[in-house]
Amino acid sequence: MIALPRCAASCIPAMRRLAVVFIILSAGIAPTIAKQEPSSSFEVAKNDFAKAQALVTQLAALSPKVDPKEAKAVAECAYATARRLRSQYDMFGTPIFNNFLVYHGFRKRGYCYQWTEDLLLGLDALKLKTLELHWGEAYAGTWRENNCLVVTAKGQPFERGMILEAWRHFGHLRWNLLLSDEDRYFENTKWAERVRARAASKSARADRHVAFQAKVGPNGKAGD
Repeated sequence: MIALPRCAASCIPAMRRLAVVFIILSAGIAPTIAKQEPSSSFEVAKNDFAKAQALVTQLAALSPKVDPKEAKAVAECAYATARRLRSQYDMFGTPIFNNFLVYHGFRKRGYCYQWTEDLLLGLDALKLKTLELHWGEAYAGTWRENNCLVVTAKGQPFERGMILEAWRHFGHLRWNLLLSDEDRYFENTKWAERVRARAASKSARADRHVAFQAKVGPNGKAGD
């Protein structure tokens, strides 16, 4: 009867030490698990889900070297970003009328190049390794200028890429192979670099000429 309490008392310090060791190990392991399994999912609207899955298939088909996981991340991020921007830009009326609202200060953003900038920076955050992002523009320097994002497999020519564009469709993401588009797009690597550099330095946005102006400056972007 006396031995039992003594045994129990002698076991308590050992159990405490074991508990301390377990807590220390748990604290060290938990961050490691979190780093190994980062969340890469994006909230895609139900009515966009099937279209996002189709985009995943098309992006993966650009090259056998494209990582399917990256294709999925790009598609879901693009749809989620377009949906978010559509709300932030507070789109109203037609794309041209929305430009009118932006031009006169009733909306802060919504030009086609602003859609492209925000899509580019959003997808850049994915740190892609098997896909590349390019800046595309048609009718550069004119009132008809339109900008879009073009996704290619790493090392592929710009012309073999997939267009991601939302302005023409009033903030709803649309995609198609570049060569199948009704407009002819060309790559503008300097503007993509400028957008990325400005974002990296967190500097103020450069002045840009936009729609409803008669003249386009040499360093600016034309409107839509």
